[in-house]
Order: sequence, then structure tokens, then C-alpha cells
Amino acid sequence: MSRPASLSAAAAAGVAALVAALLLLQPEDVGQGASVSMAETESLPKLREDFRMQNKSVFILGASGETGRVLLKEILEQGLFSKVTLIGRRKLTLDEEAYKNVNQEVVDFEKLDDYASAFQGHDVGFCCLGTTRKKAGAEGFVRVDRDYVLKSAELAKSGGCKHFNLLSSKGADKSSNFLYLQVKGEVEARVEELKFDRYSIFRPGVLLCDRQESRPGEWLVRKFFGSLPESWASGHSVPVITVVRAMLNNAVRPSDKKKELLDNKAIHDLGKADDSLKP
Repeated sequence: MSRPASLSAAAAAGVAALVAALLLLQPEDVGQGASVSMAETESLPKLREDFRMQNKSVFILGASGETGRVLLKEILEQGLFSKVTLIGRRKLTLDEEAYKNVNQEVVDFEKLDDYASAFQGHDVGFCCLGTTRKKAGAEGFVRVDRDYVLKSAELAKSGGCKHFNLLSSKGADKSSNFLYLQVKGEVEARVEELKFDRYSIFRPGVLLCDRQESRPGEWLVRKFFGSLPESWASGHSVPVITVVRAMLNNAVRPSDKKKELLDNKAIHDLGKADDSLKP
């Protein structure tokens, strides 16, 4: 590709990403558990210890992505699960000693029924699977973010998973005219139909991170949110580590709700709950 064409593509990607970010600035419904009481915060260390004693197993879908990668690291640091399994299309290189007991199941997402055994025997599942329209095209995006996610959820349910956690997006709405939000909303609804014992949906705003792969559009969006007042930016964006900690803090606290929807504010509150315990 010539330099002008390359710059043109990058500019187009930047504009598209910025438009998507502006769409995410729309008001959202307040999700369940949008506030965390001091009593809940103070109980987190005990809840984690009780959770560890249950020797639960977990799988992660999308561990090669930014959120999945940070989630894996945090799970291992907290030592919450007795068995950790990654399910993906390729084996990841995990050289550090901390990752030595991580199991990896390599699957073909186009033939997931042939790999049903990879989804068996897990108590908890985290789905961080996803791609972009720019990277995979419209059809590829729908295939990954809807079809692969839904089929994985079906196999996880059949395999005995009790608590399924789905990373979605702020503004997800199956009736949206914006493909990204439409697909996110559709998969949320269809996974709910599987009737997991517990189903937690996380709807973060723009994810703030330093990706290993180059995405000029997302760089532009991060710059955009970085120029906004902190109070405004935090209402529509969130660091990946905060999302991950919210996911795990939510997982260890008991709940009798079949479905939980955590919006961007709830993610901030729960993901930063431990900060108030520090001297």
C-alpha cells in the first residue's frame, strides 16, 4: 500500500473510531450494583478468601486481547481459582513462572462443536472475545463478536458453567443502527436466553490501554478522552485494569440475581473499591 493510501486508511479509521466514541457519549441506563457500600468494600478480602476455598475452575475466552491478557494476569496474582484454562485459536507463549499451571485449549471457532470438551468442567467463564470491523470486515466482526461468542456460551452452559461473564460495551442495543452496538446488544440478549445460574454483563465505555498492536483510530480516541475533564472522561471511558478488577470483585461476591448489568459507573466503583482500603 502506498504511503498516501496508508495515511488515508489510518485517517478513515481514526474518524470512524472517533464517531464510535461520540456515540458512546450518549446517556445510559444505570446498571445493577452501580454503587459499592463501604461494608461491601471492607468485606472483599474475606470474600476472596472464601472464594479461594471453593477451588473453582475458570476459563477465559480472548486471552490474547488486551482485556483478556490483563484478566489472566490479575486472576493469577489473586490466586482465586484452582484451575485456569485459556480457550483460543492458537496457543499463547507464556514463559513466566506464574503461568506454568495455566491450561490452554486450542480450538477452531468455525467448528466449535468438535471442541465441546474444552468447555466442560468450568465453574466460571469470562468472555473477552472480540475483533473490529476494520480488522475483520463487517461479516468477520459479526462472526467473531456474535456467532463465536454465542456458540462458546452454549457449549459452556452445556459443559456445566454456572457463572458466565460477558464483556460487552456501553451503549449496547440490539435495535441500534450502529453495527457494533447492535451486535453487542444482540449477543447480550441471546446469551441471556441460555439461562446461566448467574450471568454478568459488563458495559464499559472506551477502554483505555496501550495495545500491543497498532490501532491509530484508538490512539486518536484515547487522545480525545485525555483532553476532556477527568470527571467527564471517567463517565465515558475506563482503564482496562479497572474493568478486570471489577469483573473479579463481582465474581467473588455472592449474588442471588440471575442477571447483572454493570455499566461504566458501576465498573469504576467496583473496580476501584480496593483503593479505599489503602492507608
